Amino acid sequence: MYKPTETSATASSHTLAPVPLSVAQTGLDHALLTGLLLKHLYDGDVLTLHELAERMALRGRIIEDLLIDAKKAELVENRSATSSGQQRFALSGMGREQAKAQFAASGYLGAAPVPLSQYAKVCRAQSSRHQTVTRDDFERAMMDMVVPPGLKEKLGPALNSKRPLLIYGPAGTGKSFLCRSLNRMFQDEVLIPHAISVGHQIIGIFDPHYHRLADTDDASTLLSEQQDARWHRCQRPLLMVGGELTSQMLDISYDPNSRTFRAPIGLIANNGLLLIDDLGRQAVSPKAIFNRWILPLEEGRDFLALPSGEHFEVPFEQLLLFSTNLQPTELVDEAFLRRLGYKVRFGALDKETYLAIWKGNCAEFGLACEPAAEQWLVEEQYPQSQRPLLPCHPRDLLSIVSDRIKYHGQSAVITQEMLEYAWDLYFVEG
Repeated sequence: MYKPTETSATASSHTLAPVPLSVAQTGLDHALLTGLLLKHLYDGDVLTLHELAERMALRGRIIEDLLIDAKKAELVENRSATSSGQQRFALSGMGREQAKAQFAASGYLGAAPVPLSQYAKVCRAQSSRHQTVTRDDFERAMMDMVVPPGLKEKLGPALNSKRPLLIYGPAGTGKSFLCRSLNRMFQDEVLIPHAISVGHQIIGIFDPHYHRLADTDDASTLLSEQQDARWHRCQRPLLMVGGELTSQMLDISYDPNSRTFRAPIGLIANNGLLLIDDLGRQAVSPKAIFNRWILPLEEGRDFLALPSGEHFEVPFEQLLLFSTNLQPTELVDEAFLRRLGYKVRFGALDKETYLAIWKGNCAEFGLACEPAAEQWLVEEQYPQSQRPLLPCHPRDLLSIVSDRIKYHGQSAVITQEMLEYAWDLYFVEG
């Protein structure tokens, strides 16, 4: 499996994102940082230098320089020190008015952003396209999963492609489950900025719902290390959206209530995997989705716009997958399908693969199955009902069996009678 190199966050965070030691080295405008400082003081009322440094994810010497200038402008005042001798700071009357004006213009309150140019540089350096996935990598990453051999030979090479992957097939064939597991191929950490700045506007990037922090990521620790604390060390992101996807999520949007900008899903998923699940079930059409991303996919860059009309370029660096229960030809025409690159069909399992999944799920539920019951299920019940062997069935059927065993206080041994009971409850006949 991939081992971190000098492009990974763990090995080169100090070179990809060196610690800024002055306002100039942050790459940000002095006025932007001062405005953010005033908002934090307004929010915290009275704060120490250390508290401001942690809130803004900047070194104390930078905060000191900002405070000196703010005091000269009569925006900040000194307050009595803490019992440990730490100086405290608060806004003056003029400073409070300035802070209110800053909040009226932007509701963002968080770590100082990183400039767009630095974000683009780091994002491209961390691209998963720098890595090659081999058959051994795939086998190791999926060693605790049962993957049909035919799918391994199709999915593995697709991960080395720069083109998107379309996975299709009936519901219950394991498409979404397997897609969510593909991120296992990339075991290194990446740097995700808390926010980026485009001119004087701040766009939040880090989202704890999608970005899982590495064990080594801690704000107070990073402030004392050789990594810019405005960046979070994370696992490669996995962003999965389904029927809730709207056209607004594909571009930057503005929330008038919080007065903040929302990053599009493509920007949040950079350096990771973006899965569009249940394609064809969204309010926005598949053709519109493909049209929006065809150029970014081909060029590796996207063009976004702020509500003010200002346009800017960002990297488009993620593995993009589409999953659908519909026939691909029902979604888009042949011209679009050609541009998608890989199209992989998921279908019913053979008996051996089904039984391997069955036995694995039995172990997870702590159940043992009588050989005769197992044989009846796959050799009699499935053929007689003319139902395909689908990967979702073992877990669903065993869940019903497990519930009944708990209810009656029975031994954890599955009989044919228990399977008949579960079958009748699970499937809708006719």
